[in-house]
Amino acid sequence: MPGAGMLDRRITIERATSVPNELNEPVETWVTLVTVWAQRKDSSDMVKTELLGAEQVGAYHLSHFVIRSSSTTKTVSPVDRINYDGHLWNIKGTKETVDGRNRFIEITAVRANNG
Repeated sequence: MPGAGMLDRRITIERATSVPNELNEPVETWVTLVTVWAQRKDSSDMVKTELLGAEQVGAYHLSHFVIRSSSTTKTVSPVDRINYDGHLWNIKGTKETVDGRNRFIEITAVRANNG
């Protein structure tokens, strides 16, 4: 699994929360859950086809982000999102890496291929 030098991307994981507006009505907003170092691995078109469907391969970018496991990062789920390199990535799933022993978490995320 990745060593410290391979975690070379800085990502921010955001979580939706409600805050009151001027009229004390709840408004959904995104707040930073945690900012961590990550390794990014892009998926092949074959994997994209399996997960997204053939008609969507060119429209989306699918990547896997590997981060260190912690009490906070263990709570990351598909309701959260990643803010990385000026783009928002929707989290599709998380899992413990093959390294096991709660050392690293792999996050599968997708973003619209909008430039």
